Amino acid sequence: MSGRFPRAVDDDLATCHLCGKVAPAARGECPRCGVAIHTRKPRSIERTIALMVAASALYMPAMTLPVMTLRELGDVAPTTIPEGMQAFWKSGDYPIAVVIFTASILIPFLKIASLAWVCAAATGRVDPSPRMLAKVYWITESLGRWSMIDIFVVGILVALVQLGAYMSVTPGPGALAFGSVVILTMFAATSFDPRLLWDRIDPHMNSEPTPQPDARES
Repeated sequence: MSGRFPRAVDDDLATCHLCGKVAPAARGECPRCGVAIHTRKPRSIERTIALMVAASALYMPAMTLPVMTLRELGDVAPTTIPEGMQAFWKSGDYPIAVVIFTASILIPFLKIASLAWVCAAATGRVDPSPRMLAKVYWITESLGRWSMIDIFVVGILVALVQLGAYMSVTPGPGALAFGSVVILTMFAATSFDPRLLWDRIDPHMNSEPTPQPDARES
């Protein structure tokens, strides 16, 4: 089976990211809706790395700063994400503790790591198989939707647990840092152009010799 695959970029064709129309990239804009078109997203890797570095810088504050503060009868109890997970675990609420650990600690870390890996693959620093590339990028795209649970919980508590002078819950700086990490990783995944991965693989596949038919079959 030949490894040669036709590519639109070889014919100077680009797909409009807004309406989906395929047009010559030399036009510079979509003939249907008028937006700028490119064969590849401009400076995709640079923007992805910049957003990923910003998310990495905010990851530690998100884990160490209070995500919410509980005030009850004059007592103030700031709580970080790891402290909240430990409190649920010690109280026997293991499913909630596991959800908090997975959605708020593990998934943001894995998304940053997977984005770093696909950027390294796109720049040729690692040489994975096409199947592995597809799986890692699919995981990167799928992780983001599960990493906002803590922010939703804080929002619900702030809206519901407001009992005047007896008890109140206020979001802390950790919630802002954590929300920023989630948003930055989402933007980083969106700014990355996965076609850059196949640009690294296709030349190697195209260089494979085309198998010749057996002389006995002719």
